[in-house]
Amino acid sequence: MVVPLFLNTLERSGLSTWLRESESLFGFYFILVFHTSGLALVVGPNAAIDLRLLGVARGIPLPPLKNWFGIMWLGFSMNVASGIFLVLAYPTKAFTNPDFYIKLTLIAFAVWTLYRMKRQVFDSSLGEAAMSARGKVLAVWSLVLWVGVITAGRLLAYTCSYLVYGVPC
Repeated sequence: MVVPLFLNTLERSGLSTWLRESESLFGFYFILVFHTSGLALVVGPNAAIDLRLLGVARGIPLPPLKNWFGIMWLGFSMNVASGIFLVLAYPTKAFTNPDFYIKLTLIAFAVWTLYRMKRQVFDSSLGEAAMSARGKVLAVWSLVLWVGVITAGRLLAYTCSYLVYGVPC
């Protein structure tokens, strides 16, 4: 595989080097913890809503769960920001790994599903039964997509061709 030279240039930048090599509390591991926290804020409430739409915990009313979308968008924003820093730390590792592109594709579909769920299911003119009926298929897809995102993300650590430019994994 021919690795583009711009990835070497990016890896040698001050920010990329600092993220990878710094012993600072705010270096790579902080970014990784921040990324994981953002993921928890996206997937945790999303999974709870999905399961509720699928009939789990029927005693919990659906309409108030609409308030959780703000938390999920906050978590997604945290993931976008921290994800950029994670890619900047190891751009060759990310951009030469097909799993990275699978993860991004799954994220795009999962976010699209989240958006559709808020718009189509949490319509204030609908009753609980109609909300559940509209949301079942989206809830299943949402769960499948987020499990795929998490799996692809974890596999990134083990499926790389290059750790950094010119250094195979």
